[in-house]
Amino acid sequence: MLTKRERKDPRLIRKRRIRRKVLGTADRPRLTIYKGNRHIYAQIIDDEKGHTLVAASTRGAEFRTRMPQGGKTIDAARMVGEILGEKALAQGIQQVVFDRDGFLYHGKVKALADAVRERGIVF
Repeated sequence: MLTKRERKDPRLIRKRRIRRKVLGTADRPRLTIYKGNRHIYAQIIDDEKGHTLVAASTRGAEFRTRMPQGGKTIDAARMVGEILGEKALAQGIQQVVFDRDGFLYHGKVKALADAVRERGIVF
């Protein structure tokens, strides 16, 4: 049963509507993001198998070596996108379906998506 927050929160309503339409396959996995108050997370998922193929976040070790001051800024989101794009290309992933998880497409979400595209991932 849905809680009161899940029924009323606009982001969660958008998330459910998007997830009904977006499905990742082995040929074209799903790139999903989550943006908290302090960190941003991104992962590429094969929904048919239920496996996470590639993941990156502002909490990861690779992020901390590239950006030691940390951050919850747009620059940090861009760096996570670059890391994710590099990891995806190393795994042979060239096309994805973008799932913004109900977050509006601006700011950190847009910066992450643009950074992944700059690395050569198509969506």
